[in-house]
Amino acid sequence: MRHEISILIIGLFVVLSTASITAATLSARAPKPLSATLVNLTQRINAWWVMVALMTVAFFFGRYGMTILFALISFAALREFVTLTHSRRSDHWVLLGMFGIVIPFQYWLVWTAWYGLFVIFIPVYCFLLMPAITALHGDTERFLERIAAQQWAIMISVYCVSHVPALLTFNVPGFEGRNLLLIAFLIIVVQGSDVLQYIFGKLFGKHRFSPTVSPSKTWEGLIGGLVASSLLGALLSFITPFSPLQASAVAFVACAMGFLGGLVASAIKRDQGVKDWGHLIEGHGGMLDRTDSLVFAAPIFFHIVRYFWTV
Repeated sequence: MRHEISILIIGLFVVLSTASITAATLSARAPKPLSATLVNLTQRINAWWVMVALMTVAFFFGRYGMTILFALISFAALREFVTLTHSRRSDHWVLLGMFGIVIPFQYWLVWTAWYGLFVIFIPVYCFLLMPAITALHGDTERFLERIAAQQWAIMISVYCVSHVPALLTFNVPGFEGRNLLLIAFLIIVVQGSDVLQYIFGKLFGKHRFSPTVSPSKTWEGLIGGLVASSLLGALLSFITPFSPLQASAVAFVACAMGFLGGLVASAIKRDQGVKDWGHLIEGHGGMLDRTDSLVFAAPIFFHIVRYFWTV
């Protein structure tokens, strides 16, 4: 497995190096000031360098590193979500529990592979207890809005994201000890789809998919990105238990869900009147701006693998 991961990492570094050189060359030759598209492209590439470096370190620490990394991602994403939503003093105990209890416990369930509780702890127990705790304080002002925001916050930032390291708990016949490669496959195809949709949209985009929610998304970008990411999935089938056709189909479903995740995140941001979730990553906003696609893709990918490839 280390040999395959090394090949993937080398490949990513080659691709990013080529992209950086291309962007630098275009910037040097372009008239000043640089166009917004070229500036955004450079920022995206720089952000990818940071993300690939973090993932590389986590991969070499194996299950321990991946679990810790995604727990930190959940913490940062939850903080961004909570910061943008309305809360009152009576919500403080619930908010404290979200950070101090829900995140550690959910990732402990991932670490111990307690699947039965992992899949229901947040959508059942937390969803019922959180509004009850808030109601006990007797503060009913914007009550439904506040508890809905809190529930969506942990659902998106913690529950969905935790499905990525949970892939390491699977027992796939003939694929033992290589589950890190499933995470690599998921992240590469979903994040790659984002980039490919951006490229196809800039090159060929004429028909907007949803102008009021996300004006930058186009039908041409969506179709081109999904087709290209499906082909990418087929090319990466050698690191998965899937055949090339199966890998292409799984990649298509994951990337389609990723697109919907990005659309939902855009709708939430527009509702809150902001462009980005935060300012953690230059050119990419906050953590949720980088993981919104993964949020919807990870649970679907997790259950596809569990139902069709595990024992």
